[in-house]
Amino acid sequence: MADDISIGQFTDLMEMMRMGVESIARAQEKQALLTATGYAAGKRVAVVVNANNVVIQTRFTDDVSDLSYAELAAAITTAGQDAAAQIQRRTSEMVDEMRAQTARLPKLSEFVPGLPDLREMLPARPEVSTAPPSARRRAEAADADPPMVFTDVTPWDHTHSPQRPSGVSESGW
Repeated sequence: MADDISIGQFTDLMEMMRMGVESIARAQEKQALLTATGYAAGKRVAVVVNANNVVIQTRFTDDVSDLSYAELAAAITTAGQDAAAQIQRRTSEMVDEMRAQTARLPKLSEFVPGLPDLREMLPARPEVSTAPPSARRRAEAADADPPMVFTDVTPWDHTHSPQRPSGVSESGW
């Protein structure tokens, strides 16, 4: 199987991997520079977030004082969520572009028969809730996934020590 790969094929594979890693590094650097501004309350509230959706600036216009505390809080939340959605959209566009580039590359299984396609094994990212911590939607989303159950395990009695000596001569560390 692996013996069937020629030196040329292996060299091509390594070059493709190097180019892929460089492409990922460039995309990560580009994504790290992203910022987005969200507005609310008639553009009286502006929230700027970075690529990690961390608020890096909050601005108010001079006429924001006619908003109640509840309206101001809602406007800040809305503006922050708008900015975060912009970052998510732009990041998704970058990821889609990278996926399109890597889709043109041959799969590892084309070089080494029997290797699984790693792209198909990657799990999808779960959708992140924008609901407040106490919101019912957040609790329902958390309860939607059943707990993990492992069926291919070997039972182990954790209450008894091993019958054989462990070979450790000092247990002080």
